[in-house]
Amino acid sequence: MTNPEATEATAGNAARKIAVVGSGYMGGGIAQVLALGGARVALADVSAEVAQKNYDRLLVESDQFIADGLFPAGSTEILKQNLWAAKDIEEAVADADFIEECVPEVLEIKHQSLARISAAARPDAVIGSNTSTISIASLAEAVTNPERFLGVHFSNPSPFIPGVEIIPHAETSAATVAASRELVHAAGKQTAVVKDVTGFVLNRLQYALFHEAAQLVEQGIATADDVDTLVRTTFGFRLPFFGPFAIADMAGLDVYNFCYKSLQTGFPERFATPKILSDLVEAGKLGTKTGAGFLNVPAERTPELIAYRNKAYVAMQKLIEELGPAPIN
Repeated sequence: MTNPEATEATAGNAARKIAVVGSGYMGGGIAQVLALGGARVALADVSAEVAQKNYDRLLVESDQFIADGLFPAGSTEILKQNLWAAKDIEEAVADADFIEECVPEVLEIKHQSLARISAAARPDAVIGSNTSTISIASLAEAVTNPERFLGVHFSNPSPFIPGVEIIPHAETSAATVAASRELVHAAGKQTAVVKDVTGFVLNRLQYALFHEAAQLVEQGIATADDVDTLVRTTFGFRLPFFGPFAIADMAGLDVYNFCYKSLQTGFPERFATPKILSDLVEAGKLGTKTGAGFLNVPAERTPELIAYRNKAYVAMQKLIEELGPAPIN
């Protein structure tokens, strides 16, 4: 195994010691992100052999990512310096400042792993879970000092998806949230803090879209390919640059309010107008054209915003043409 003695780390997460428990595709990718961000990262799994095998895989992957222009030159050398395979969970977490649990999405397995982590880690070590579906509060039951525990949810593939959900439970301390965000930002990612509710935010949005898309196909309104085409080339085309509230503000909240009423002629319950929207419309806050809406962009900045929007969409289309179609069909 690689010598676990600390080496000179890169900037950002330098001097931080991190453990990733669960070294598979998701955990391994998170370990790559954190190690490339400068932290010293221990990989742990069900056995030393599995951890070592995944360590070796991550180096091979890194070489390929460099060849493909996805990782900067020198990334594999940084991983060799900052990443190491531990013999077990206890060795990995013993001196860690932060531990990320990435074991399978089964409550019993997570509880067992978190209990081992808690028993072996320093009492002040922050513990995060990469769960995408399990209540953080229920996972916290297995953690001693639960104020240092929260969800830190990366998306797949973690080396290339920039957003991370930060999910405190009722007992999580503000210091734990702040430390987790700082660590993730130092690795070049962006964070959003959300409440511990079923599905959190990412999956509630993702599965709401999929649910509606599946119904359109089931009802014979469009094929799966046609739905995908419309999502990619219309409203989904905007999403790399603007979230749903920015898009609504630019379109006009009065327009959205009217469209909800039209949708209600066919789907009165499913498309009931959100109260937060109708309240803004009643108050005359219609988005960018009035300088107040969900995001309160000043009206005088509208020309600048439109210019950015148009430039962004043209750049996106050029990128798509450069990459060519996805190898699906």
